Amino acid sequence: MALLPILTAPDPRLKKKSLPVETVDAGVRQLMDDMLETMYDAPGIGLAAPQVGVLKRVIVLDIDREDTKTGPLFMANPEIVEASDEDLSYEEGCLSVPDHYSDVVRPAAVKVRYLDRDGKTQELACEGLLATCVQHEIDHLDGILFIDHISALKRNMILRKLLKARKEQERDAAERGPVKTKVKDPEHAI
Repeated sequence: MALLPILTAPDPRLKKKSLPVETVDAGVRQLMDDMLETMYDAPGIGLAAPQVGVLKRVIVLDIDREDTKTGPLFMANPEIVEASDEDLSYEEGCLSVPDHYSDVVRPAAVKVRYLDRDGKTQELACEGLLATCVQHEIDHLDGILFIDHISALKRNMILRKLLKARKEQERDAAERGPVKTKVKDPEHAI
């Protein structure tokens, strides 16, 4: 397994739509493993392939908590096939939008269909944090970031801060070498 570099907004690759996976083969499983290791290292609870520069419809998740035991989930070609009428507001963050959080309203429960690590079709009913995380990661596959769900004013403020931080990191890297950013609150880094 290998750690992959995580792209940060406003990298234009994050706005591209991902292509479906034809089969879950050894290469896709290796990508899933590398993504999971990268997500844990960041740390986060979800990661989509476009966040590591791969335009494939692949996501990994692990929202294990004391009250919720899912273990790692590997999904290729995930699609929401049902969504509840009830909405849930959750404060989201993102490994590609480090250190920024905002409330996002999404359906409280969804059913997702996907290919698992073995290439078998699965369906999973999700609610609460898992539903939020699945929707957040599927958005990445369509070139949508959580900040696209908030006001333009707040989104533009966040993007300006990220550009400023990137320029400072590039300046620091030129002087001292690369700087790695860790997410302070992994529960919000989906």
